[in-house]
Amino acid sequence: MGTHDGHRQRMKERYAQTGLEGFSDLNALEFLLFYAVPRRDTNELAHELVERFGSLTGVLEADMDELRSVKGIGDNAATLLSLVPQISRRYMERKTLPQKKIRNSTDAAQYFVSKFAYEYKEVAYAMFLDTKHCIICTKEMSRGVINGLELSVRSLVEACLKLHAQAVIIAHNHPNARLEPSSEDEYFTTSLKKSLFLVDVELLDHIIVSGNEYISLKKIGLM
Repeated sequence: MGTHDGHRQRMKERYAQTGLEGFSDLNALEFLLFYAVPRRDTNELAHELVERFGSLTGVLEADMDELRSVKGIGDNAATLLSLVPQISRRYMERKTLPQKKIRNSTDAAQYFVSKFAYEYKEVAYAMFLDTKHCIICTKEMSRGVINGLELSVRSLVEACLKLHAQAVIIAHNHPNARLEPSSEDEYFTTSLKKSLFLVDVELLDHIIVSGNEYISLKKIGLM
């Protein structure tokens, strides 16, 4: 057993006893890299990654091409690092998804807070519901650059008709921005509500998420 092997074994034993408690962000990143970089000092590699991307969060938010540009990061390591936030988001999404029925805006908002975790671009989703407000499905409707979201009223109406939805809740995020709805958010909501009304579909709410916080346009009287 070499020096690196002994160090890795000690870190694994430490994790087995205490989890990540007491691990710095660098230690946690080093530990994660054990499972993709078998024969290199991953402590050194973790330092290089954090120096390049600024923080653990920056490393996990980097795209795979950026990660592969760091010496020592191959396809396996880039895949593993990019997988972590996506797996985390899916776990939280599945954990918070209401089982069958949306009872109120809070049910939907808690789900969408998890859905937008680790997103650093603006994304819009629509949750399609039947006559009893049971979930048919949730679909990503648009993805854009920060402050550059484009969402089509027509595409949402067409999706509702295709899915035979009777109600819909839309949600989008304001990454690194204020939670309050913009004038564009208000205008879009009004336009969508009118268009859906013409095809007998009810817009139940428009939820805006920023970090762990959210706002419901219905609750603040903008619908």
